[in-house]
Amino acid sequence: MQTPAYHGYIDNYTPNILVIDDETRIREACRTVLEERGYAVTLAEDGAQGLACIEAQHYDIILLDLVMPGLSGFDVLTRIKKKHPDTVIVVITGYATLEHSVDAMKKGAFDFIPKPFTPDHLRIIAAKALDYTRALRDIAEAGSRLRTMVNSLHEGVMCVNQQLQAVLANPAFLRLVGHDAASVVGRQVRTFVNIPRIEEMIREVLQMDDASLTELTDTFELPSKGASENKIVNVRCFPFIDRRGKTIGAITVLNDITALAKMDRMKSEFVSMVSHEIRGPMNSVMMQLNVVLDGLAGEVSPKQEEILGRASQKIQSLVDMASELLDLARIESGLISQEREPVDMAGLVAEQIDLHRPGARSAGLELFAAINSGLPKIFAHRRNMEEVVSNLITNAIKYTPAGGRIDAALMLRDDYLCLTVKDSGLGLEPDDLGKIFQRFYRVKNEKTRYIPGTGLGLALVKSIVDFHQGYIDVQSKPGQGSVFSVFLPVER
Repeated sequence: MQTPAYHGYIDNYTPNILVIDDETRIREACRTVLEERGYAVTLAEDGAQGLACIEAQHYDIILLDLVMPGLSGFDVLTRIKKKHPDTVIVVITGYATLEHSVDAMKKGAFDFIPKPFTPDHLRIIAAKALDYTRALRDIAEAGSRLRTMVNSLHEGVMCVNQQLQAVLANPAFLRLVGHDAASVVGRQVRTFVNIPRIEEMIREVLQMDDASLTELTDTFELPSKGASENKIVNVRCFPFIDRRGKTIGAITVLNDITALAKMDRMKSEFVSMVSHEIRGPMNSVMMQLNVVLDGLAGEVSPKQEEILGRASQKIQSLVDMASELLDLARIESGLISQEREPVDMAGLVAEQIDLHRPGARSAGLELFAAINSGLPKIFAHRRNMEEVVSNLITNAIKYTPAGGRIDAALMLRDDYLCLTVKDSGLGLEPDDLGKIFQRFYRVKNEKTRYIPGTGLGLALVKSIVDFHQGYIDVQSKPGQGSVFSVFLPVER
């Protein structure tokens, strides 16, 4: 059903009013009073004539007598509301009873005026009805502007109700999901969105209780008609809330990130290529320096040994950076997804503890481990898990002053294996906590400026954990040490 076109209440616009009443005296009185106010008035002597007038043109207000021969006012009211639900109707009744008035209001009447009525009473009712009509016009125009704005967005936007029927879907959304229809309003989502994951996200949002309302996000590929490669889209789905805080629908937004994903892939491939090319020469330089440092090329003075030792450390840092960049590139490209296997994390952590204990001892630190028995295996990339444990222990050793203590633990928490590495080291400032997983970010202050590192270790750890559908938590305070907790899902 289409909303009647509002003409717009500008200075030279004359509101149209239709009076439907079988009494000539009432009709003419209404005409006299209303025309004095500058309104255009049309008269109809019965319901059939009034319906014919309504079919011929739009009226801003209809004054309708409830009791007439032939079609009753109630019948006319029902027919008008069925075809023109937004039409403002004021009923006229000679039976000024609450029962008749309530019945008329239930059927869609805006207000009522009892016979006999005074000119002032009629003027007040007409003015109030016109104000309401103006409000309807403003709402319709605002809705039209909103639809125009949404339709012009490059992002795909769809809104559905609790029954999963589309209330709104802009052209960008329909294009991204590969649907050619001009409008899908009122249709079930599954009839035009052939992507099960989107419907799954919408259902999940609609089933959220008020305490857990949140936004769901995902990224996946969509088949693209006539294109050589599929589109990659980011999907956001969140609840549509009414004024009482109740979920009455869901809004889904699609962003085409194909170009960004392609650029990111090219960047990763470039970094991988450069890292691979420089690692070989750097290893060769390291070997040559070791030959000199070992005295195989002749005697080395203490000063020369010091200089060459520092150069060797710097080159080793570059080799480590190249290796970590290569690992990050492999994770981002998804190459490790086919290299997973059942991994005994208890044995792996124990091996890493034994491997790093001498280094901790030489730094004046105590390294302890607490590994629960009977822990299940996880389905993971073994070398990546070694990198996670090694990086966390190495960081703890580097940032804990001599005389400190490091505790590593592995336990089962719900459906996750939890690895914690706790140190009594320097700790972190609150501002640093949100940045330590960024690539190349290093905490810089008087206590850390001489500690070597690439700034890639924790970025690598987080990428590996994210890839394995886990998460990492950090608790730290300056001067009170840090606790890194890694949660990895267990296959049930």
